[in-house]
Amino acid sequence: MQRRSSESSEDSVDVPVKISRPHGQTRLNDAASSIRNSQDLRQSDRPETSGTRSSSARSRRPSSNVNWRPSHSRDGSTEKAAAASHLAPATLSPDYPSIDSGRMLSSRRRARSPRSWSPWSISFLTLFTSTLGIGLLLSVIYSAATLHCDPKGCRMSWMSPAYHKFDDFDTEHTRFATKYSLYLYREQGFDSKQKIKGIPVLFIPGNAGSYKQVRSIASESARYFHDFLQHDAAVLNAGARNLDFFTVDFNEDFTAFHGQTMLDQAEYLNEAIRYILSLYLDPNIAQRDADLPDPSSVIVLGHSMGGIVARTMFIMPNYQPDSVNTIITMSAPHARAPVTFDPQIVSIYNDINNYWRHAYSKKSSAENALGQVTLVSIAGGGLDTVVPSDYAGLESIVPESHGFTVFTSTIPTVWTSMDHQAITWCDQFRKVIVRALYDVVDNRGRSQTKSRVDRMSAFKRRFLTGLESFVEKTLPDAAPSTLLTLDDHSTMTIAADERLVLRSLGSDKSPKAYLVALPPSEFAEGKKFTLLSDSKFDQPGEDGKLEVLFCNFYPLQAGQANQPFSMNIDLSSGDADSTKFACKNAASDVVSLPASSRFTKTPFFKEGEWPILPFSYLEYDVKDISSYGFLAVIDKTGTPTPGWLLAEFSDKKDAHFIHNIGLRRLFSFGLSLHLPANRPMVTEVKLPSVQSSLLAYNLKIEGRGCNGREPIFTPLVRQYISEPYESKYFVNAHEVEISLHGVSPYVPPPMKSRQFDDGLSLQFWTDPTCDSPVSVHITIDSMGSLGKLYMRYRTIFAAFPLLVVTLVLRKQFQVYDSTGVFIPFSESLDFCLRRSLPALLLAMTLLSLSMGQSSSAGPKNLWPWHNSTSAIDFSQNDLLVGTSDPFFWFLIPMIGIICVGVCISLHYVALLLTWLLSTIYGWLVARPVIQQHEKKRAVPPAFAPSSPRRRLITAGVLLFLVSTFIPYQFAYVVVCLVQLSTAVRAHRFARDAPSPTSVNFSNYVHSIFLLMLWILPINLPTLVVWVRNLAVHWFTPFSSHHNVLSILPFILLVETLTAGKMVPPVTSRLRHFTNIMLFGIAVYAAIYGVSHAYMLHYLVNLVAAWLVAVHSTSDSWTLAGLSSMLDSEPNEDHKQGKNP
Repeated sequence: MQRRSSESSEDSVDVPVKISRPHGQTRLNDAASSIRNSQDLRQSDRPETSGTRSSSARSRRPSSNVNWRPSHSRDGSTEKAAAASHLAPATLSPDYPSIDSGRMLSSRRRARSPRSWSPWSISFLTLFTSTLGIGLLLSVIYSAATLHCDPKGCRMSWMSPAYHKFDDFDTEHTRFATKYSLYLYREQGFDSKQKIKGIPVLFIPGNAGSYKQVRSIASESARYFHDFLQHDAAVLNAGARNLDFFTVDFNEDFTAFHGQTMLDQAEYLNEAIRYILSLYLDPNIAQRDADLPDPSSVIVLGHSMGGIVARTMFIMPNYQPDSVNTIITMSAPHARAPVTFDPQIVSIYNDINNYWRHAYSKKSSAENALGQVTLVSIAGGGLDTVVPSDYAGLESIVPESHGFTVFTSTIPTVWTSMDHQAITWCDQFRKVIVRALYDVVDNRGRSQTKSRVDRMSAFKRRFLTGLESFVEKTLPDAAPSTLLTLDDHSTMTIAADERLVLRSLGSDKSPKAYLVALPPSEFAEGKKFTLLSDSKFDQPGEDGKLEVLFCNFYPLQAGQANQPFSMNIDLSSGDADSTKFACKNAASDVVSLPASSRFTKTPFFKEGEWPILPFSYLEYDVKDISSYGFLAVIDKTGTPTPGWLLAEFSDKKDAHFIHNIGLRRLFSFGLSLHLPANRPMVTEVKLPSVQSSLLAYNLKIEGRGCNGREPIFTPLVRQYISEPYESKYFVNAHEVEISLHGVSPYVPPPMKSRQFDDGLSLQFWTDPTCDSPVSVHITIDSMGSLGKLYMRYRTIFAAFPLLVVTLVLRKQFQVYDSTGVFIPFSESLDFCLRRSLPALLLAMTLLSLSMGQSSSAGPKNLWPWHNSTSAIDFSQNDLLVGTSDPFFWFLIPMIGIICVGVCISLHYVALLLTWLLSTIYGWLVARPVIQQHEKKRAVPPAFAPSSPRRRLITAGVLLFLVSTFIPYQFAYVVVCLVQLSTAVRAHRFARDAPSPTSVNFSNYVHSIFLLMLWILPINLPTLVVWVRNLAVHWFTPFSSHHNVLSILPFILLVETLTAGKMVPPVTSRLRHFTNIMLFGIAVYAAIYGVSHAYMLHYLVNLVAAWLVAVHSTSDSWTLAGLSSMLDSEPNEDHKQGKNP
């Protein structure tokens, strides 16, 4: 491009421009390269009347008290420049030399041709930071995909499903009858087709879930009752009946993305429950005993967001009191919303959580509307990559007396993590769910369930390990049920200070009793009894291998000789010197543990593998069994049989250790433990500082063998935390990968304050007969910990990148308002990396640390208008990165660096897309136009002339549709596409006819396009919900998302840019408003962006409104100008405007 001079002195005003170096190494602090020579666009090919018209038009424009830059014509060209004094050198950016210094350049430099413009330029600092950010991101993804991954252990389930649709549940019952449907599940060959005669259970599918997901659990329920329970008279007399599973077809609605959809589903479910209960009153459908009460409540089973909808039912106006008293949820995000893109879903979460907390805070049961409601939340664990299992916690919502959270890896006989869908069909898990449901039902009452206390006891017995400290043993309260008769030939007596070791069973080829004397009560303090075996212990009346009894002498006194016993075990062979014992069976207190041998690899057996029987474990405080005199282990096998048993008494001080090691020391040096050769069979180590779910650990166990013998069992390790109830087992343990779901980002604090020893606990079962020490070494796995960031901080990419983009855009406007040069995105990012971005990240880091230090001073909240009256601020973890632990001070800078890499990557992806589309555009559209203008020896227009009336009508129609039918998110996608087309055209003509104006405009529309792209993910979920509704022929408009003001500024800005209008520089004090606005958005995105992501759309919408206002100052708003918008074609005078 050659320098051109105008024939008119009026056009000789210096205009500072910025042309990039050939290889993109432009530096703003280099006066020789940053501010090029002033140049005048040639006007020799235009008639003088053009300049006269422009001057006269400018003289007619109303004056403004705002010192704007010269106006621009509709096609993007700059009109005749005003006086150079319109740019005050006092307001110039320090990164650029003043305009006066540009005027002092030599005449030789003025004659030099401008260098070519390269939009791909990038500085070394930007390249290095971006590469580091992308490297960290790839490391996080690699770690999440390959390191510290839980093994998959679910076995496939089988069923014969059939579904009966209730067509009578129509619009007379609910207004959603045309959208949703109600079904009854029937297992073919076990259930009658349409008759109901049991206890109602309602299954609620989750986000995009199917009503058919009920089939696995419902099938197991029908088969279990048919094959076992219906033949057990005691169970039937206790009120157990078969379960009638109802399920709801929500047409796979996207519940997690849209709050109104949650409310619609909750309203429909309340109506469905009312209809289900009415079915049991219809003798044509129900087959029930007339003496039994009619059901008044339904058991609810919810998957994923279905569990949240179940809790939402309680706050709906159509909720029928006491219609639900038992809820079991699977992988449901109770603690917080999975995404915060919709303001209504955030509001609903706050409403339901506050309602439940407030209800349970009532001291009087009469005031507590949820007094009889029990809620159990079951989380899938590390394999669930759809919903973070941290969000399934109930500790901040429900007290321990009414509910709890448990992980599938904790549940006995399950012992495996599950992904989001497998939790609905996993065979071993569905068996536990069904048995737990039958444990709590009782058709003798109207609620069809047992009391709240009994239900909680049954759920804890089924879902927890049995090793928890609060577990109540059944042995002390049980009555003696077995009369044991022994003589000297069939008995071996073991002293209390000796260990009972059986390496095989049936070695004497006849039943034998091993009698262990219990220590007297005065020596029971601080001692515990443990027993471990690979064999199942018999219940009274069973004929297996082993039976464990706690006994006392049975004296032949008056009144006791005729004491009834349900079982009689006589091993005396009729010897007159035999001794009799009154015994209690201990099988009900047995805890199942995964089998650990040198052949086992996982706690579970997989599909097609040979089943592995679990270990049987008993543990008592000696003071709880001090009322008994003996422990009797009965070996019932008459032939040598594989099997072993270990039993011992140990001091708690030798088996329990607490290590108060800080995370920094653990990270630097690790922790080494030494278990001596004379250690107890079970050793427990507590690490109170290990609570965060963001860290992964490696545990290594080393021993010196077993003195040449085969060990009875290999080391078994259990890791556990108490809130929530999460346990993991590691069999044949030598090298163990430890990760947990403890204190997690953005999760509200629990109702009950954490204790000092609530951290990670490790239990070691090791063979004590080996008489060799064991060394344990624990270290933090840095690379493995990176993967823990993936699930906890996925949604942060909806907020933190906007911090980077707004700071970049702020710097671009600073330079543009000072010099008239709109620098490229990558160059502006380079300046931000040198000053504003590090300063802001440092400020956010210090803010996070200060919040952590002030946490003990009471609730904190950065909302100035928020008045927290609760003793616990449940929103205290909503800010920044969701944690105030000073150990994680590096998270904010690290996430900032990653977001820089993501932003620069998206910048070049968008630039590449723009380049490709502009190339296609040039061949199809621009090149024929250019050739035509070359023939006429005229400069082609940068943009094809477009009718203002067309743009006005297009915007009007779009706004009308938004206000009536389509959500504004649809219009936002449209304006993003339009902005992309504008960026394509601007890029094309900046390549074909490079000039300062065209380069400025191309950089400007590209940056606006990037800003809009980062808001696009916030709007897409609602659009997906709307499209889904159209697919199922549900045309009722959303009650929300029709605010025209939420999209009007975007439409006006994009329509303005389609005409090629460059925003005028602001040289007055109002330029500070742009800086403050963009900086404020950056700060908001960092502090509140993750928890209130929907607000980012509204904030950027304000930016668009401000830019529209700035654009409007360059237009002449006269009646004549407004009437020209109604013309079908633009005026010829407008076609003569200058081109970028």
